[in-house]
Amino acid sequence: MQRRISRRGVLKGSVAVALGTVFASPARAAAPEPTAITPALVDAAKKDGKIVFYSSMDLPVGEKLGKAFEAAYPGITVQIERSGSERLYQRVAQEFESNVHAADIVNSADASHFIPWKKSGWLMPFVPEDVARHFPQQYRDPDGMAVTTRLWLSSIAYNTNLVKPGDAPKSFADLLDPKWAGKMVKGHPAYSGTIMTTTFQLVRELGWPYFEKLAKQRVMQVQSSTDPPKKLALGERAVMADGNEYGIVLLKEAGQPVEPVYPTEGTPTISGPTAIFASAPHPNAAKLFQAWLHTRETQQFFVDFTAQYSVHAQVQSKPGRRKLGDIKLMKEDPAGVEAMTEEIKTRYARLFKV
Repeated sequence: MQRRISRRGVLKGSVAVALGTVFASPARAAAPEPTAITPALVDAAKKDGKIVFYSSMDLPVGEKLGKAFEAAYPGITVQIERSGSERLYQRVAQEFESNVHAADIVNSADASHFIPWKKSGWLMPFVPEDVARHFPQQYRDPDGMAVTTRLWLSSIAYNTNLVKPGDAPKSFADLLDPKWAGKMVKGHPAYSGTIMTTTFQLVRELGWPYFEKLAKQRVMQVQSSTDPPKKLALGERAVMADGNEYGIVLLKEAGQPVEPVYPTEGTPTISGPTAIFASAPHPNAAKLFQAWLHTRETQQFFVDFTAQYSVHAQVQSKPGRRKLGDIKLMKEDPAGVEAMTEEIKTRYARLFKV
């Protein structure tokens, strides 16, 4: 049985310093000078020969990125270790406590993870040239420890074969209507960073009484935020109470009977930062991957392929997709998530009995 390691334990009782709007604290030290992709960096990376990437991205997405990087830089292999963000966080904590340093680079769907990682000195300062030029300050750690690789939403959605557009829920409050009892699916905050962040934002905006009522609706509980869209498309449930909006968009584009709903209260917003570990066994390859991942070309490829969003100023939305600026969003607060994580896990498990 795995030991449960809390974020408080990682911090050893110290108070976390938030990383920004996504990265909210003032800089304590100057970030390093931006690094370009140079022949020297590529040569050094090829000597490393490998990258171990801990990721909460959907496995097909991580694998496609890995293959694209390997094609761009032959001789460097990418090993993807994929898990839900909250499980990934536990794994990193356990490995560091055991003095195991297997991972080079990490992407999490829970931006609050980077608070204790930074506070504990586990992250390497590194600023890719594209990040310095084209990423807004609020999406970059001021000390160069991490950068927001991707943005996405956790929306409501419905199966168009099972629900008529006029009858579909328009808000989170609508999900409490008795007519949806036994007809909804949602992810779990103890597994998914997306759902952890979503739950925090909904508790902040609507309060725990919302979840107390939702828990009485006999909701199908799954783990990952990628699972609710799939259950919806299969017709196993009529309505998605939370889950990845981009999954719904991609399924709809593939001809599946699903439709996203952007709630009137606002749609929860999630950031996925990426950082290099200071103890990375393949540091140069990790730097090259981090720099490549945040170029305009890779960010555009990522957005087109995944239907997620990029904060790179030169990246454009794919034609036909809704723009982030056209959606009412709930505000992110990684420090707030950090402070409430254990409470959310405990109260959620008690309410939903999972």
